[in-house]
Amino acid sequence: MRRTTISTLFLGLLAAAWFGGWGSKPGAAQGQGVSGSGKYKFRVLYTSSHLPPEAQKVLKAAHGGFAVDRRPGKGETYFALPGAGIIQISADLKSTRMLPTSPEMRDTNMHNATIWSGPDGTPYLSFPGNGVNRVFTTNLEGQLVHTLTPPPPGTDVGHPVATDYFAGRGNFIPTDVEYMDGVLYMTTGYSNLDFVVTAKVTGFNPMKMQWHDLAFGGRGTGPGQLGTGHGITIPPGTKRIDVADRPNSEIDRYTRFGQYLSTLRMPLGSFPCDTFADGPYTIVGSLHGPDRSKGAPIYILENDQLVSAIMAKEDLGLANFQHIHNAVSRRINGKMYVIAQAWNPGDFAIFEQTN
Repeated sequence: MRRTTISTLFLGLLAAAWFGGWGSKPGAAQGQGVSGSGKYKFRVLYTSSHLPPEAQKVLKAAHGGFAVDRRPGKGETYFALPGAGIIQISADLKSTRMLPTSPEMRDTNMHNATIWSGPDGTPYLSFPGNGVNRVFTTNLEGQLVHTLTPPPPGTDVGHPVATDYFAGRGNFIPTDVEYMDGVLYMTTGYSNLDFVVTAKVTGFNPMKMQWHDLAFGGRGTGPGQLGTGHGITIPPGTKRIDVADRPNSEIDRYTRFGQYLSTLRMPLGSFPCDTFADGPYTIVGSLHGPDRSKGAPIYILENDQLVSAIMAKEDLGLANFQHIHNAVSRRINGKMYVIAQAWNPGDFAIFEQTN
């Protein structure tokens, strides 16, 4: 168990970002309509006008995240907006469409999203409904196939603190969800619990789930504890679980069994909301930046080293991007694209690598 120290490269890039404009003269990136550093510079490709009219009407309420279909030959991206429902972004990013969405999902907030496949390869989407204490699972056309409700009092969820919390009818407030080997992992950072809790998928036709006796994390400042466990990510091809610990400005890493492995520290004050793993790259949307007079950054890490930051508000003029709630990447024809969602007020944009 260890805490990863920030490398000299990380510190140098961070200093350049906030004091030297990533190696450019102050204001140069804004004037050129690009943001970032080195080969990781980006421009705005699409703004919120790219979304369906139903989504545009409610976009200011955006408070969620994206799921990318990584299956070969796919690449669609999904997210949901309260009052509109589930939106699909095409694999080539050129079009968007609304999916029919059940009212119990459409009319509340889906705080994030993940895509996963059952044993026969059938894909599903799962969404944490933080305001209604539910995790919803749909097919890729938006049809609701399962609703996970809070654990009944007396359910052993795998840790005495978490079990007692639910025994006392503490709120189940899921903020993100991931899937691995038949198990859903859910962060609960908006509640006093702040554990990662789990449920097993026990059937598919119809879908069935039951609460699992595995919980880890818990509120605190010690190794493996969480200040607000906000986003959860399982990097493809691994069994590792990464949890974005917002107020502690770090990413805590665990085994699939909840054993603490290490901590990746982000820039102090950055409040990472979630991570997205894309090969050697990690995309980190941040609620704040070290300098709160500027909009929040979208950090790009390569092999856990900071290599760039997209400043959507400061450099690209997107006024609503004071806070980043979620960001994911796509690579198309050798070029990186970043899809991002702002919060309070909500907004949406897609950024294209310029070089």
